[in-house]
Amino acid sequence: MTNIVNAGDHLDLVSEKDLIGRRVAVLMTDGVEQVEYTGPRSFLEGKGVRVTLISPKGAGEEVQGMNHDQPGNKFKVELSLSQANEADFDALLLPGGEENPKKLRQIPEAIAFIKAFDDADKPIAAICHGPWPLIEAGIAESKHLTSYPAIQDDLKAAGAEWTDDEVVVDGKLITSRKPDDIPAFNDALMKELMVIQQAGADPGPTS
Repeated sequence: MTNIVNAGDHLDLVSEKDLIGRRVAVLMTDGVEQVEYTGPRSFLEGKGVRVTLISPKGAGEEVQGMNHDQPGNKFKVELSLSQANEADFDALLLPGGEENPKKLRQIPEAIAFIKAFDDADKPIAAICHGPWPLIEAGIAESKHLTSYPAIQDDLKAAGAEWTDDEVVVDGKLITSRKPDDIPAFNDALMKELMVIQQAGADPGPTS
């Protein structure tokens, strides 16, 4: 079942404060569109969500961000992909930037990490070029999603239903097209995390 904007309907009495302690993994590497990382991260951390930057690079190394086609800031890796475990997180965030997901698609460990979230029925939120690795993970097939328009043919070829919407939610999969969609993208991810809270999932240790 898919919808365009209404992730997490029927949240009853769950409030944003109940997001405190939720855990979101961000998987990215060099070439990430930095606002698609910093925007959602700042939003989530403002709600009390714990966000961890995971990369194929080693912990303490830096990921080069991009502002479109110009180098931006560098971001320190907080957890190496080789040490990351899906079970430690409630959701996965996949920012875009053309080179970032292009590299992740070629790394089997990255694809396995993404697939683990789908296998566990946990939210995956991917924006811009971020949905690209969903193809290798076997997630795009038969899913309704959106993305940066340039990769729509790849996603369609993988069996996805692609539409040009600011945010699309299909089950636990959340996708958006571009930086302008970040507010709607953030809201959809927040609502999916609130659904987890309503279901009574253990947020784990808070320190």
